[in-house]
Amino acid sequence: MFIMGYGENDFYDVRDSEQDEDGLIEAPLIPLRDLVVYPNMVTPLFVERESSLLAIQAAQAEGRTVIGAAQLDPNIAIPTPGDLHLLGTEIAMGRVMRMPDGTVSVLAQGRRRVEIVEFLSSKPFMRVRARPIEEDSDKAISRQMQAHMRAVLALFEKCVHLNHNISEEAYVYALNIDEPGWLADAIASTLNLSLAERQTILGLINPAERLRKVGVFLGRELDVLQLEDEIQMQVQQEVDRGQREMLLREQMRVIQSELGEIDVFQQEMSDLEQQIAQSDMPDEIAEKARKELGRLTFLSPMAPEVGVIRTYLDWLLSLPWQHTSEDNLDIAHASAVLDSEHYGLPKAKERVLEHIAVRKIAPDKVKSPVLCFVGPPGTGKTSLGRSIAAALGREFIRVSLGGVRDEAEIRGHRRTYIGAMPGRIVQTMRRVKTVNPVFMLDEVDKLGQDFRGDPAAALLEVLDPEQNHAYSDHYLEVPYDLSRVMFVTTANYLDPLPPALLDRLEVIEFSGYTEEDKLAIARKFLLPKQYEAHGLTGLHIQFEQEALQKTIREYTYEAGVRNLDREIANICRKIARRVAEGKKHPHRIQAGALDRYLGPPRFDHIHAEEHDQIGVACGVAWTEAGGDIMVVEAALMPGKGELQLTGQLGEVMRESCQAALTYIRSRAAELGIDPSRFDETDIHIHVPEGAIPKDGPSAGITMTVALVSAFTRRPVRRDAAMSGEITLRGRVLPVGGVREKLLTAHRAGLRLFLLPTRNKSDLQDIPRRVLKDLELVLIDHVDAVLEKVLLPAVDSEDGGDDEPDAADDPGEGEEVQAATEEGASAGR
Repeated sequence: MFIMGYGENDFYDVRDSEQDEDGLIEAPLIPLRDLVVYPNMVTPLFVERESSLLAIQAAQAEGRTVIGAAQLDPNIAIPTPGDLHLLGTEIAMGRVMRMPDGTVSVLAQGRRRVEIVEFLSSKPFMRVRARPIEEDSDKAISRQMQAHMRAVLALFEKCVHLNHNISEEAYVYALNIDEPGWLADAIASTLNLSLAERQTILGLINPAERLRKVGVFLGRELDVLQLEDEIQMQVQQEVDRGQREMLLREQMRVIQSELGEIDVFQQEMSDLEQQIAQSDMPDEIAEKARKELGRLTFLSPMAPEVGVIRTYLDWLLSLPWQHTSEDNLDIAHASAVLDSEHYGLPKAKERVLEHIAVRKIAPDKVKSPVLCFVGPPGTGKTSLGRSIAAALGREFIRVSLGGVRDEAEIRGHRRTYIGAMPGRIVQTMRRVKTVNPVFMLDEVDKLGQDFRGDPAAALLEVLDPEQNHAYSDHYLEVPYDLSRVMFVTTANYLDPLPPALLDRLEVIEFSGYTEEDKLAIARKFLLPKQYEAHGLTGLHIQFEQEALQKTIREYTYEAGVRNLDREIANICRKIARRVAEGKKHPHRIQAGALDRYLGPPRFDHIHAEEHDQIGVACGVAWTEAGGDIMVVEAALMPGKGELQLTGQLGEVMRESCQAALTYIRSRAAELGIDPSRFDETDIHIHVPEGAIPKDGPSAGITMTVALVSAFTRRPVRRDAAMSGEITLRGRVLPVGGVREKLLTAHRAGLRLFLLPTRNKSDLQDIPRRVLKDLELVLIDHVDAVLEKVLLPAVDSEDGGDDEPDAADDPGEGEEVQAATEEGASAGR
């Protein structure tokens, strides 16, 4: 920045330093911080260094000039010659004024550019020799230069107009300059340039180049100023619009007041205040709502916070806080409702009736249970929750948690986020409008987790009766009472559930239905439902028992009845089409007609082996569909004692094979096996249906029986099945899935089932008909298994171990059959 109003008279007594014979001048040096002084420009210098003040005093005493050079780094307190630019300006010093803060202000006028050649001394101040740089002083300015000067002046005029920090006098001063170099220096001294850019202008000796560079800086400055002006205009327009709206609304309020009308916004505030007063929310929450309403009252209707606060108040007012639906505590009614809609499921029904009974006796002390129905798909878990609500006379609401990965889906988002809303729990309570519904959390085992949190952890507070009386949702930020809600969760497996969540659940297992159960369900529920759904109610269509059995056995493979319902619907649709076309339709569905309605059978009905065989034992496996027969085959071949396992067996099942073989080798003498045969015989154990992965320890005794049968040539009873884990000492350990395994053996027509003694407690859940038809033998040791299922040995014609099994030879089948019947009679 330069100062107008000072001319040559202010510096008349200051002479330029005289040049010696080499054309050099000698003068004191003043280091300049973040400042460049241009020739012909007048600017104040604020002097803080004692050395600089001494240099100025010495120059004024001699009536001479000083040399000013900019520092490379303005932060250096005591610069050395290496810290200065070598291109500077010869400066004449004028009046000296001492400021209140102790600094000295000196009026300085730039005279000419100089190049420092030599530093003579540094104490008490720097003294240098420099070469003056003379500019071209051609009086005749070319037309191109004149055009360039006019263009620079035009840009400078626009900058002065947009930049209020540049006075109009600066433009007038520049307008009266007729030299291009001087004009460039004058304009550069007014622009907001960096130290490096100002030094660049000082270093350009050619006036045309200097003017061109200043024009570039002016263009850049003009772009920035225009952008700032646009931003200011936009801001001003927004402010003016807001003020205009405020003025108009105030005028409207006054006019409405004069006409006796009420402001719409004020009417809404009054309505909200009345709703809060009439609501049933607790005092603490009502106080929170009134506080938010007070904030809303002081805001402008167009403020962004208005919508956020209004939405929050709507959520508080629309939630049920005290409203309950009256419970129906008639136990007989509840039992009738449950039995009319679901077949079987005694444990779940009994638990609900017990809860009703306790509520009837001690209504104020009982806590709502948190049930977890676990079982295969299609066993009625979700529909039973609806029946529980109907039995209690409560509202029913269901939320599916399958695929939920965000913790905020359960607990909601905080109100600081745009579009925030409560979690699914609070949203559902708002829809149901009562505080004591039957709330079903479906597929709780399908919850996921990622970087957004763990939804299963968020459920811990929801499903804990000790905590959910003050459930905290991130959006509401007030406690909400969930203690009167009866939560029911469903899952297919318990393994994915975290231990902390599982500890809060009362698990009720839903086992697969037996064939008899499915027949009863089809007769009582599925057939009437499908007749009504397809318009066949009045046509007296009947399914024969054999047709339903064949549909269950050969067209479905499941623990529940969902696919059975689907197949019955397929048959009803085909009948409905014939009715709609006016054609003759069947009134009785027979088993032989199922191929025409449903196509060829999709599954083979499980059944026992047809003959007693050597090296073949029958086991039973638990599956998602309930259970299945698992045959274990053992074959011996001359070799080197290697063991080969096939059938896609898992690691645990392979270890069971190793344990079974080790036990047989350790008891070879007692079993009548020559120990040397193990080193001369290769063993191959195979479990058919190799495309299906198999694993688990429960086939241990089955593999042991198959191996002993192969080594001793003793056939295994075809009507016997077994399940149990084996140890190296021959002990039989308990297994899981007992109910499913016994039902599978019963469906397959087996007569004998060997089960570990420690599984005796699991027999309470087995249907009586199954226990009556099966001969159950409880065992603790493998010796009891071998004694029960192995028949007398059958020798081959030449006594070799590599001959086909006797049961596979047509000529020897009758002998084995006779031996089987004899052994079975002895076993029974």
